Amino acid sequence: MVAVYNKELLSWYLITLKLRETVESGLPKKSSASDPGSHPSLDRKVDRNPADSLEVIVQDDREEDEQGSHGSKWLANIKDKVEEAGRYDAAGSWSKLSIYRIPQYLKDGEDKAYVPQIVSIGPYHHGEERLRHMDRHKWRSLHHVLKRTKQDVRAYLDAIREMEEKVRECYEGTIEMSSNEFVEMMVLDGCFILELFRGTVAEGFKELGYPRNDPVFSMRGSMHTIQRDMIMLENQIPLFVLERLLGLQLGVPDQKGVVAELVIRFFDPLMPTDEPLQLKTTGRTNPQSLHPTNAFDPLFENSGLHCLDVFRKSLLWTGPLPERRVWIKRWSHNTRVADKRRQQLIHGVTELREAGIKFKKRKTDRFWDIKFEDGVLWIPRLLIHDGTRSLFLNLIAFEQSHFDCSNDITSYAIFMDNLINSPEDVGHLHYWGIIEHWLGSDTEVADLFNKLCLEVVFDINDSYLSTLSADVNRCYNHRWNAWKASLKHNYFNSPWSIISFVAAVVLLLLTLAQTFYGVYGYYWPHS
Repeated sequence: MVAVYNKELLSWYLITLKLRETVESGLPKKSSASDPGSHPSLDRKVDRNPADSLEVIVQDDREEDEQGSHGSKWLANIKDKVEEAGRYDAAGSWSKLSIYRIPQYLKDGEDKAYVPQIVSIGPYHHGEERLRHMDRHKWRSLHHVLKRTKQDVRAYLDAIREMEEKVRECYEGTIEMSSNEFVEMMVLDGCFILELFRGTVAEGFKELGYPRNDPVFSMRGSMHTIQRDMIMLENQIPLFVLERLLGLQLGVPDQKGVVAELVIRFFDPLMPTDEPLQLKTTGRTNPQSLHPTNAFDPLFENSGLHCLDVFRKSLLWTGPLPERRVWIKRWSHNTRVADKRRQQLIHGVTELREAGIKFKKRKTDRFWDIKFEDGVLWIPRLLIHDGTRSLFLNLIAFEQSHFDCSNDITSYAIFMDNLINSPEDVGHLHYWGIIEHWLGSDTEVADLFNKLCLEVVFDINDSYLSTLSADVNRCYNHRWNAWKASLKHNYFNSPWSIISFVAAVVLLLLTLAQTFYGVYGYYWPHS
């Protein structure tokens, strides 16, 4: 039967069927169920209401049409998603990516270490309710910049709009902000950062026009928390944005390297060492001026991607790192793993001490530059404060995310995690001046290192400390070293033990001498 779509024809068809049903109801039935020649199946077909059959057919055809329409939309939606994924996966989509979101598996339990507490920088935490109170201070910083430079805000907005696409490419995923909102945010955050840099390590806040008791732009109050927030991976803006804005403020377009030097000096309080940093400065900045004076250090010609990257480079800047060497193939199988059992570079402090290995402090500003010579591990001093956990976690997260940088901070953290297994290990390193901390107890320090790299993907062969670790393990496995250490620990651990040991040796020698002369006199008596 064919479906009827014309409403007028359908109405006439239904009327005809109704008349036929009325006429047939008045005629006698030709057969009954008891008649042997009757056919029940045919009777059922006659008794069935023809209008019901038509409704079923029409409904079935409509469902088929709806499924066909829905299927077409569904297929088109899938094709759109595939095409969008193709555009997202284009060659240029990842090449400029440098500011990443912290993976959730790293962030679990450590939100405070990765999430800003007082100020948002960039789009990831922009507009969050708890951080909005700092927005008025950002607007104040922009007001001071425009008042001091006597410039129109449109110059800054136009400059950032020209590079908007390039800036967006630095962030992971799609930034759901309009062009105007994005440009406004970059100008506000960039000027705010530069005012902090210049007020803290260059001209000073007073010279920039801020009062002595300013709640933000001063050397007191919340500055330490602001510094800690601004070094987080999710709280960054590209360095070239800061360079462009500083160039506009100073009227000198080429500011490459100047901002990097300001970054290093501004974040110096977060350095995990109290040794004076011997970093070669550019000579282009000093506490009174930002104007160029000397040639720029070639090390910072490619100064960095953002503040965290620049700070990391300043930690690792001096000297070539030891060459990596594959030394435990049977453990690593040349794979990157997140298995704690396969991140064991070295034994703990207690075990190494029992094997006769000593620990001494090495005087250098490079906290990661560890040496091993003649059974002694020379480890530079490490200063641990309340911001150290957040600093190391964000540095490690950046190394885990960005494939164009080494994993040296991660290697150091895992090495120290291997060394420190208990508060006693921390106490021994503190005794030798290797670890200095401002935390509550040695237990907190041990807990800090043991949790730094819980979910980190790390190849044990891809570490600058692999060669050193092999040398230490070779010394640890030498039996004579263990025996010598055990002898010293058991018999030479105090002056009285040494005196007793010497007395015992003298008594043994005298006894041997007496025995010798007794035997000698017996066999060869004097005549």
